[in-house]
Amino acid sequence: MGHEIQLNGGEITILKAIGVSGAAMGGKFLLDRIEEVEAGEFIDTLDGLLAMGYLLATKVNIKTLEDVERTSFRVNPSYAHDLKDALDPSRRREAQKQRRRRRG
Repeated sequence: MGHEIQLNGGEITILKAIGVSGAAMGGKFLLDRIEEVEAGEFIDTLDGLLAMGYLLATKVNIKTLEDVERTSFRVNPSYAHDLKDALDPSRRREAQKQRRRRRG
C-alpha cells in the first residue's frame, strides 16, 4: 500500500509545474512556470522536496536561483503514484470507494 503524503501549497505548486510523469524539467523552465513566489521561499521548498526524496536533481547543492537555472529536476519515480494522489485528493477518495464496492 502507498504512503499518504501531505503537501503544502508551495510544494504542490512546484510539483504541478514539474509534473509527475517522470520527465526532466530544466530549472530555467521551472522558474518561468513559477510566478509570484519569493526566491528564498521557493529555494527552501525545493530543498525540502529534494531532502524528502520526492524530487531528483542533477545538482546537489541548490542555494541560489542561478543554481536552480543550471539544474534539471524530475519527480522520483518511486513516489510518483503517491504524489499524484497527494496532488489530487479526490482521486484517492475515488480509489477507496471503488475498493469498498468490490468487497461488498
